[in-house]
This record gives sequence, structure tokens and C-alpha cells, in this order.
Amino acid sequence: MIDSKILQYSVLEPLNVSRETFEDFEEYSSLILSRNKKINLIGRGTEKILRHRHIIDSAQIIDFIDKNEKICSDIGSGPGLPGIVLAIIMKHKKISMKFNLYEKSFRKTEFLNEVINKFNLNAEVFQKNIFEEKNLVTDTLVSRAFKPLPTILDLVSNNFKKLNSIILFLGKSGKEYLPNCMRTWNFEYKEKKSLTNPESKVIKIYNLKKK
Repeated sequence: MIDSKILQYSVLEPLNVSRETFEDFEEYSSLILSRNKKINLIGRGTEKILRHRHIIDSAQIIDFIDKNEKICSDIGSGPGLPGIVLAIIMKHKKISMKFNLYEKSFRKTEFLNEVINKFNLNAEVFQKNIFEEKNLVTDTLVSRAFKPLPTILDLVSNNFKKLNSIILFLGKSGKEYLPNCMRTWNFEYKEKKSLTNPESKVIKIYNLKKK
């Protein structure tokens, strides 16, 4: 009989996410819930819907990531959403992409390092204020529930010297930023509907240049 908890991840199967990955997701979720009693990793009101609201939501962008690239950076990583989730998927796919997780909170970076060691992930934590870092290099940048789209585009322009694409989660309010940003920036993008919220979408931005 299939575990009802594991069954909740079946929505990810079309994205070729394996059953073994789901089992790691469950263990990771347990760690989040355990530490959330002492550290504010996720909103207490979302603990009961952790799989859907945080894990599946993070995992759904895996098909937007070019598997041939070498580095994916997660800014404002928090407890590793989406960076840790993506690193777990890539481990099971046997893809050697490295994940750079930027998080300025000391306690959250401790948690991230614990998770990386536990699951033997190809990831590194940087306890940094991303806005104070310069000449950063990555292939893909991901961000979830961190800053509004205009702020992230400015950050990329000012702080990254090499970057191919940006993958973001846009809620109802976030989608409204897109037309305004296109008045200031030239870029191409593709999008898809969110698996977890009918009013949200995931967007991949590339060829970004200031007008």
C-alpha cells in the first residue's frame, strides 16, 4: 500500500521526480517541522500544509533548470526553499550541479548546513547579505518569497557579473510587476501555471538587459 504522505507528491511525477526523492522530501520536512519550534523557518500557519505549500511548490521549477549548467544560486534561501529541494532532486538524478545558498541569518545557515550534510548534497551555504556582495557568478538564479521582481532585477544587474537566467515564483501581486519591469528592462521569458496556486505562476527570465 502506498503511503498517503508519499502519494501527495505524485503531482511531481510528470516532472520525472523519483519515489526515492519523495522519501528524502519527507525526512527534510520532518527536520523543518522539528526546528521550526525554535527557529522561524516557515510560517506556523503553513506547517500542516508543508508538503504542498513549500516542498511541491519549490520542486515544480525543476523542469525550468538547464541540467547542463554547473551552478544554481538560491538567494534568500531561508530553510532551503527552493535550493535544498532542488539539490535533493538533482542528487537522485545524479546531476552534478552545485547549489549556492545565500542566507544572512546565522541560525538558518546552521540549519542549511545540517541538511546538506545529512543528505550529502552538492551545495554550499553563504551567510551573506546578498545585496552587499559583488561580482557574483552563477548560471541560474532562483528565488522564492524573497523580494519583489523589480528589486531582484536590480540586484542581478548590480551584483552579478555572470548569469544566464532567473527563475521566480510570482503570486497575484507579483504578476502585476511584469509589464512595468518591461518598460525599464529588455528580457525574454517563459512561464507556466503554478502547481500549487491557480493565481500564481513560475517565470524564467533570460537575456536580461537594462534599457
